[in-house]
Amino acid sequence: MDIISTIIPIFIIIFLGIFARHKGFLSQDFLHQANRLVYVIAIPAMIFSAIAKSSLNTQFHPGVLLVTLATVCLIVPAAWFAARLVNISHASKGSFIQSVFHGNLGYIGLAVAFYYLGHEGLVKAAIIVGFVMILQNVLAVAVLQFYSRDAGSRTSPAATLGATMTNPVILSALAGIVYSLLGLPMPVILDRSLSILKGMALPMALLVIGASLSFEKIRLVFASVMMTSVLKLLVMPAMGFALFKLFGFSASDFIPGLIILAAPSATLVYIMAEQIGGDPDFAVAAISISTLVSGLTYGIWLSVG
Repeated sequence: MDIISTIIPIFIIIFLGIFARHKGFLSQDFLHQANRLVYVIAIPAMIFSAIAKSSLNTQFHPGVLLVTLATVCLIVPAAWFAARLVNISHASKGSFIQSVFHGNLGYIGLAVAFYYLGHEGLVKAAIIVGFVMILQNVLAVAVLQFYSRDAGSRTSPAATLGATMTNPVILSALAGIVYSLLGLPMPVILDRSLSILKGMALPMALLVIGASLSFEKIRLVFASVMMTSVLKLLVMPAMGFALFKLFGFSASDFIPGLIILAAPSATLVYIMAEQIGGDPDFAVAAISISTLVSGLTYGIWLSVG
C-alpha cells in the first residue's frame, strides 16, 4: 500500500502537468522560468535543509554511495554494447548512452525518496545525489563529445569540471554536508525561510516534468528508445541491487541508492544533447518514455527492496 500511495500521487501531478500544457495553461516561457526557479532555488533549498539538520554519522553510508557510483560507471559499457547491437547511428549514440546512465535525480528521484521513505530517506538520498550528479555530468560530457556531430562544440575538461561543480544541486548538497559536520544550529529565521521554499520544490518540479514531456518523435525511434528505458529502469537498478546484496547492505541503507539508480532519464539529457552535438530528438523521446514507464518500474524496485 505504501508503494501505491507513493507512486500514484507523484504521477498524478506529472499527468496534471501534461494536461495543463495541452490546455495551454502553461506556456513555454513559463515552463522555462519555473524550471529555473525550481532548479536554482527550490530544490537546492530542500536539499540543504534536509542535510544540514541531519546527523551524517548515522545517515551517511559510504559503502552504499560507492556501490551506487560504481553501478553508474558499469552501465556505460553495457549501453555502448546495446547501441552497437541495435545499430544506432553514430550521431545518436551519445544521446542513447547518456539516456541510460543520466537519471532525473533532483526532480523524480528525490520525490520518490521523500514520499516513500520520509525525511530520513530524503537525507540519505540527497547525499548520494550530490556525488552521483558530479559523476553523471562528467560522463555525459565525455560521451557526447566523443560522438559529437560538431567538433567545434567540444569543451575543455577544465570548463566541464567548472560547470559541473557550480551545479546548484551539487553545491547545496556539499554545503549541507559541511554545515552538518560543523554541528552548527539552524537559526529559526533561516529554517522557516527554507521550509517555505522547499514546500514548492517537489510539486512544481513534477508539474514542470509533466509539461515538458513530448511524444511526437517516439514512433521514429521506438525500438531504440525502449532499449534505453529497459537499460535505465531495469538493468541499471538490477545491477545495483545485486551489488548491494552481494556486499550485505541492509534494505534500510541501500533503498535510497536503489531509488536513485531507478530514476528515469534526466531532462538535462536533452539540454546537453543540444549543446554538445548530440541528438536532441532522440533525447526527448527517451526522456518522455522512461519518465512514464518509471511509474511501473519504481513499483517493482520498491517492492523488491
